[in-house]
Amino acid sequence: MLPTSIGNLSDQLFELYLYANQLHGYIPRSIGNLVGLNRLHLARNQFTGYIPSTIGNLYRLKDVHLDTNQLSGKIPDVVGNLSSLLSLNLSSNKLEGVIPLSLGNCRSLIELYLYDNKLTGKIPTKLLQIPSLSKTLDLSRNNLFGSIPSEAGDLKMLSELYLSDNNLSGNIPSNLGGCVSLSILSIQGNLFQGIIPPSLSSLKALVEIDMSRNNLSGQIPKFLERLQYLNLSYNDFEGEVPTSGVFANVTTFSVLGNSRLCGGFVGLRLPKCKETKKHKTKFLMFVVVGVLSASILLTIICLLYAWQKKKSNNQLSQTSINTRFLKVSYDQLLKGTDGFSKDNLIGRGGFGSVYKGIIEKDGERVVIAVKVLHLQYRGAQRSFMRECEAWQNIRHRNLLKIITSCSSIDYQGNDFKALVYEFMPNGSLHDWLHPTLRLNLLQITNILMDVASALDYLHNYCIPSIVHGDVKPNNILLADDMVARVGDFGLARFIGTSYENSSTEIRGTIGYTAPEYGLGNEMTTSGDVYSFGILLLEAITGKMPTDNIFNEGFSLHKFASMALLDHVIDVNILKQYQDDESFIRKKEKNAQKIEECLASIVKIGVSCTMDDPPQRMDIKTVMQKLQQVLDTLQNI
Repeated sequence: MLPTSIGNLSDQLFELYLYANQLHGYIPRSIGNLVGLNRLHLARNQFTGYIPSTIGNLYRLKDVHLDTNQLSGKIPDVVGNLSSLLSLNLSSNKLEGVIPLSLGNCRSLIELYLYDNKLTGKIPTKLLQIPSLSKTLDLSRNNLFGSIPSEAGDLKMLSELYLSDNNLSGNIPSNLGGCVSLSILSIQGNLFQGIIPPSLSSLKALVEIDMSRNNLSGQIPKFLERLQYLNLSYNDFEGEVPTSGVFANVTTFSVLGNSRLCGGFVGLRLPKCKETKKHKTKFLMFVVVGVLSASILLTIICLLYAWQKKKSNNQLSQTSINTRFLKVSYDQLLKGTDGFSKDNLIGRGGFGSVYKGIIEKDGERVVIAVKVLHLQYRGAQRSFMRECEAWQNIRHRNLLKIITSCSSIDYQGNDFKALVYEFMPNGSLHDWLHPTLRLNLLQITNILMDVASALDYLHNYCIPSIVHGDVKPNNILLADDMVARVGDFGLARFIGTSYENSSTEIRGTIGYTAPEYGLGNEMTTSGDVYSFGILLLEAITGKMPTDNIFNEGFSLHKFASMALLDHVIDVNILKQYQDDESFIRKKEKNAQKIEECLASIVKIGVSCTMDDPPQRMDIKTVMQKLQQVLDTLQNI
């Protein structure tokens, strides 16, 4: 439990982080004595009871994170005293009652997360009149009712609005067209009715909409084509489904459960739309044929011939696209993984779980790895879209091979999305590095070369260039022949396209992420080089960047730098290879060459992990130097 004596700490204490421990019991009222606090992070513990009203004494607070606990009761009105508050996260608790009107007094608030609680009542209009709300307002998964107040249109700076899985009703207000910065609108799982307001067409920043599981009707507006993700499933829309933009890729939109729709992408298998202008079109054709001269007729014939040829080519191209990836259903994946059983679970990531399974392909049973997206996690939808976009166009010996994707509905009516890859029997590089190193120096160098080759392809040969964004041992898979394959493009950035990461997105994994990302800088190929350098040093030293010894400014980069005494590798680092018999035999005859190889590899890692991006070695130079090391090792 958090002791009452916490309140005896200095009133000059600036930040208190107790995030992600196993603390339980009540949050002591004495915490209100820490009047100097700017940041309070108690998230991901097991706190119960009420939020103490004494929190209202902490008038200097800018960030409060109490999410993912078991707090109950009402949100205290005193939160309105926190006039300097920038970020408030009370999500994933058991809070009840109404959203306090006093929150409207927090006029500096940038982001507010209240999702996954038991809050009830209507959305307060005062909450929607906070001009500073510019990042996220998330009230999803509560018991809110009533309509969306028209004041929502005043949130001109808001980027993301989540109101899903409540009991909200009425029409979608046309005033939402005033939210000119809105990029994500999520209102699924409510009781909304009426049409999609045309005013939403003015939201040029909008890239993602989820309006599924409502009672919306009318025709699907054509302006939705420009989105990157759209879910309109389980409503009552009618008429023709557009075929351009987002509607041209079955993995980026869904219109399931709308029985009155027609046309659209062939993969939807919807009925054809009735031709209402057939007779009028024929009449006009007769008139045109009657008045056109022979030369014009000849031109038309030529154009028709060219059009027919282009159409045939397009159909051939479409057939190629459709057959390149195997089609699998939710039912096939469910059966192939034995109901996504724990026995078949082979890994977990930030946005999904990976299962081993078996499917039929060309009459043969194929072992696969199925990554099932956790769509309840923020960013999972975008991660799925980004992976589909990446795998659609990239092919390389050192990239994981994707078999197909599946975008469907499970047996409970929930959205289901999964990616199906070839199964890698030797697991991930992490498995071979920890807890005990099971690779020899030549194997490690070959694997590092494979990863560098994949990054060189992504950075320099893909159009557009791709930044992987999450290079780490867990994302390096090993085939039967120990050839490395880079996987997981859920955080990838496509340079110069609409798939670039926003400033609020997750960027990599702690310990492997380039330091400039922490300052809000754009993701770049130089960031991938930094992550690769950390991976390299981890493979050579056997130490993870998050090991306990790395604190208070001491890092894996500094550890490796210190090992390079006068450009000769410290002998202590060689302990990682003492159990490798082939290394021991070679060491006796070629000790100096092997130590030089190790020193060269460590130098590469140190250069790649410089804090200043321009000082880092580029990936092509990395490959050249690794090849020199490989040539030496193979000749020993």
